Amino acid sequence: MVEEKKKCGLYMRVSTDDQAKEGFSLPEQKERLEAFCKFKGYEIIDYYEDAGISAKTGNHRPEFERLKKDIKAKKINTIVALKLDRITRSIYDWEKLMTFLDENDAYIDCANDEVNTTNANGKMVSRLLMSVSQNEIERTSERTKIGMDGALKAGHIPGKVPYGYKKNGKNLEVDPISSLIIKDIFDMYSKGNSYFIISEKLNKQKALNKTNWFDGTIRKIIMNPIYMGDYITRKGQPTEKYYENVVPPIIDKEL
Repeated sequence: MVEEKKKCGLYMRVSTDDQAKEGFSLPEQKERLEAFCKFKGYEIIDYYEDAGISAKTGNHRPEFERLKKDIKAKKINTIVALKLDRITRSIYDWEKLMTFLDENDAYIDCANDEVNTTNANGKMVSRLLMSVSQNEIERTSERTKIGMDGALKAGHIPGKVPYGYKKNGKNLEVDPISSLIIKDIFDMYSKGNSYFIISEKLNKQKALNKTNWFDGTIRKIIMNPIYMGDYITRKGQPTEKYYENVVPPIIDKEL
C-alpha cells in the first residue's frame, strides 16, 4: 500500500508576548518548518500566519480558520507547526481539533515536540503535553492574580486617575484642588440635586476650567467607591473583588 502524500499547511503563530522571545518570530518558525518538511519529504501547499494573537479559547484566528477550511476542501491533509502550543493551549480545544482531524482524514505533526497524531500513541503523548501546557497557563494566571491582588492592597490603582486624585509614584493621593469639586458634588447630591442639575451648576462655574460636565459623569463619580477609599476590580463579573481602604478617602463612608 502506497503511503498517502503529506500535503502540508504550515501554521505559524505569535502572540504579543511571544514576539519578544527568541525563536518564536514568524520568520524563524517558517524557516524551521520548511527544513522540517524537506527532511520528512512533505509537500508544502500553503502558509498560514496569525500574528499578535494568543491561543486562548475564544480568540479568533483568521488564518487558522482558513487552514481548517482547506483541510475540509481536501487541499491539505497535514498541519505542520513548531509546537503544540502554537496551535492551542486548551485541552478542550485540542479534543475538538482531534475530532475535526479524524473526520477529515488529517493530522498534525509538530517539529519541536516530536509528536504527530497518526497513531494512538502520538495522540496520547499530545494530550499529555497539552495538559502540561494548560497547567502552566493556569499557574501563570494564579501568579498574576496574586501579584495584582498585592498591588491593589498596596494602593497601586490601575487605569486613569479619577477626578480628585493625582499620582504619587504608583499610588494615588488626594489633589487639594480637584478634590474640592468632588466634595461639592457629593454635598449637592446629598441635598437632593439631580445629576443633571449638578452638571449644569459645574458648567456655569467652569469648575476645573471645564464646561463639558455631563450628568453621566456626575453619576459615575457618585457611584465610584474610590472616593471613600475603596476599589472594585472586575466589576460586574463573577470574579469581582472589593478592596477596602486602599487609597486616601475624599468622602467619608457615612456620606
